[in-house]
Amino acid sequence: MTAEPKAALPHAQDPGLTLRDLAASPERGLSEAAARERLAQFGPNVRVRPRQVTFLRVALEEITEPMILLLLAVGMVYALWGDPRDALAILGIIAAILAIELTIEFRAKKAVAALGTLVPTRTTVLRGGQETSIDTADLVPGDVVLLRSGERVPADLRLLEGSSLALDESALTGESVPVEKDAHAVLPADAPLAERSNMLYAGTVITRGSGRAVVVATGTQTEIGRITGLVDAAREPKTPLQKAMKALSGTLVKVALAFSIGIPLLGVLLGQPVKPMLLTGMTLAFATIPEEMPIIITLVLGFGALTLARQRALVKRLQAAEALGAVTVLATDKTGTLTQNVMTVRQLAPASRVSEWELRLAAGLATERGSDDPTDQAVLREVEAQPGTWTPLRAFPFTAETRAVTVVQRQGEVAVAYTKGALESLLNWAAPGTDRAHWQQTAGDMGAQGLRVLAVGRKPVDTQPLDHTGATRGLTLLGLIGLSDPPRPEAGTAVQEAREAGIRVIMITGDHPVTAAAIAREVGLPESRVVTGAELDTLTPQGWEDAARIATVFARVTPEHKLRLVERLQGQGEIVAMTGDGVNDAPALKQANVGVAMGGRGSDVAREAAAVVLTDNNFATLVSAVREGRRLYDNLRKGTRYYLAIKVALILAALVTVLLGLPVIFAPIQIIVLELFMDVNAALGFATEKAEPDVMKRPPRDPQEPFLDAPLVRGLLLGGLCLFAVVLANYLRVTFLVPGATAALAQTEAFLTWLLGHATLAFVMRGERGRVPLKNFFANRVITLWTLAVVVTCALAVSVPGVQRVLKTVPIPSSDWAWVIGLALLGALAFSLLGILIRPGRTAHARALGTP
Repeated sequence: MTAEPKAALPHAQDPGLTLRDLAASPERGLSEAAARERLAQFGPNVRVRPRQVTFLRVALEEITEPMILLLLAVGMVYALWGDPRDALAILGIIAAILAIELTIEFRAKKAVAALGTLVPTRTTVLRGGQETSIDTADLVPGDVVLLRSGERVPADLRLLEGSSLALDESALTGESVPVEKDAHAVLPADAPLAERSNMLYAGTVITRGSGRAVVVATGTQTEIGRITGLVDAAREPKTPLQKAMKALSGTLVKVALAFSIGIPLLGVLLGQPVKPMLLTGMTLAFATIPEEMPIIITLVLGFGALTLARQRALVKRLQAAEALGAVTVLATDKTGTLTQNVMTVRQLAPASRVSEWELRLAAGLATERGSDDPTDQAVLREVEAQPGTWTPLRAFPFTAETRAVTVVQRQGEVAVAYTKGALESLLNWAAPGTDRAHWQQTAGDMGAQGLRVLAVGRKPVDTQPLDHTGATRGLTLLGLIGLSDPPRPEAGTAVQEAREAGIRVIMITGDHPVTAAAIAREVGLPESRVVTGAELDTLTPQGWEDAARIATVFARVTPEHKLRLVERLQGQGEIVAMTGDGVNDAPALKQANVGVAMGGRGSDVAREAAAVVLTDNNFATLVSAVREGRRLYDNLRKGTRYYLAIKVALILAALVTVLLGLPVIFAPIQIIVLELFMDVNAALGFATEKAEPDVMKRPPRDPQEPFLDAPLVRGLLLGGLCLFAVVLANYLRVTFLVPGATAALAQTEAFLTWLLGHATLAFVMRGERGRVPLKNFFANRVITLWTLAVVVTCALAVSVPGVQRVLKTVPIPSSDWAWVIGLALLGALAFSLLGILIRPGRTAHARALGTP
């Protein structure tokens, strides 16, 4: 790749020369056309390019999987010992299985890989003289970047101007003390990296101040890029559940291999032919070894994470999707999360003989148009539609001494000074006879509701120039305006939903205790003594424990308090989801079981530390994410229970027929087809299952509760036994009760019963205790379509000669379809009924997961 345009040692020259070398303007930055050309020439601003997920790469990985190699060995044995057409059939089945496996694995890996692209870090630059927010990956040399406190530096930059700018460069230099920056410094060419006070380097953090700088290097050409470019992209860490499932798979592999070796050996000892038993053993190993379990985990969590993304909760790490389902405490910020982050006029208290319209108009006339202050904007919104032809003559801005703003307005020949500000200031300037006690009482009542109170007054004045005293002394107090940041409309419902789910919601804010308590009441948080940061500083360790356990609102807290609260809650066994948006929130976000950053107003550092990013900054979205996390965990249990139940049934069917001295219940090619169907449904069908109706009506699951607990084991054994029983029953019926029945007919009917039986079993294993409401019976489109494929396969297996030859099936009497269908349905019905009757020792979570 061509070297990026880079000013020769930019720290050793004037910033103007650097801009000239990069053909950039400090006021206009780059044009969009120039930026596109440079991006095409020099590539995206990424330090480490993640390993690409390509179909070919996944295909190579799948073809070399031990299970596929085992199946190829079965095909070779068929070619050597049997009919070459059987070997071709095996190769055809291998191709079908590979196609399905490749599709599932590729989609799963793409789903996980997509998570890394869902949270683009944004950078504000000048493009064509306009401030524009772009993806950091689109930065190019010559871009002029606007810098703000709390942001991570996106590339190597030469500082052009700065105001009180300081950076944490510890990630690059190891220096723990923030480094002051100076745009005007011109340094020696050999100045050490840590002493380049006019440079900002990618990966460092702005701790104070603001400014603008020009990009001099991006991607692997940055200082930190050179260091990290040799290191491969870090792999996504395995979740605790994935680790547990890997260990479980190892145990089950040993069990499956034992049966796959033991059953053929037993058959030979009982007089069965060696070659068929060897083929049976190899295909049993292929069908019973639970190689799909890791894929099930990845699919459910990966698709769940993408579902969350569509709900505006971007999951950066898969373990967060898993942990969301176990959250017991939601620790949320107030501003912008529970509230709208928009200051709004909530209450008016006009003086006698003053209308609310007059009060609103006076407040608007006391406000300078174009003000960026949130309070001023709230007032102006109230008077946007008000008539009037006022012209401002002079303004006296807010100061710490006056605590008010005064604007002199003229309408025709009349001039009036309108004042808005602190009540005490206006009372000091008010005309004699003003009822101070009344207004103080009114203001106190409004303040107790968490409102910010502004007093509004007016005074007729001359149009001639006058000072502040002349504009305010003797004014008439028109009334009070109460403002606040109102709760989001959906916040109360979300809080109620979380509480019904057994999740404790607490507010942790830096705002005033009265304001925090008022918002807490409005959104439905339970009444509780508000604990302030000052009070926390005086508490004993036991006091901290009590506060963490009991309090609902923490106000005027610092980031250090947030971190300690998270640690205390976790020490009490809680699973904590914590929201934050500031640089200093990063430790608490990192410490929390699920750190949640704000995408709209959060700092880059907070977003990087968090596992989840809310793009709409909305508490209701966080509650929705918890709901989705519970659904994911439920579906993992359901899918695993079904998958292992089918494996159990297959092993039992093969074992019992061998023990009875009968031909193996399925031909090897039939076992391979059964494996194809069971894997597809377990991997895809249950990953898309909708949430249980009571998913947010039950308490959080215990994270210490083992995944493969007694109820789940009981459910999978019951499902396996039900399927095994109906398949064996039909096999034995044909073998012993149908005159002149051949082994091929018995195998065919067992094969058909199995296919239809494991399809109907999937429908009832979707629901709690095997019960699915009729209106939702076909709600899972994947399982419904898969069942249709099963029905078509059954029909083809007994009616098309070519398919019969491949699958070793024969036509069955028309009357026997009643037996096949009836027994298939009976297995599902038995599971449902027994699931209701056999329920000892069920956990609260197991009841909702459908385990009998």
